[in-house]
Amino acid sequence: MSTAIDEMTCREFVELVTDLIEGELAEAKRVEVEAHLGECDGCATYLEQIQQTIAGLRRLADADDLPRTREQALAAFRELKRTN
Repeated sequence: MSTAIDEMTCREFVELVTDLIEGELAEAKRVEVEAHLGECDGCATYLEQIQQTIAGLRRLADADDLPRTREQALAAFRELKRTN
């Protein structure tokens, strides 16, 4: 039976999310993280967002037009800064 002391907090989850994604958690900690995910919609959403961000960055890094995309992004940020 779990007690409040045994339950993982969202802050603890966030600190472990990189290790979870990279498969670097010890078995006991992975089980604890997965239990938290099963009970916390916010952390489950956070994990999904992080995984989508990583996938998007990987696709972007593999794209042939990365230099052009980078320049477009920098130009947009410069324009935004200029107008503010």
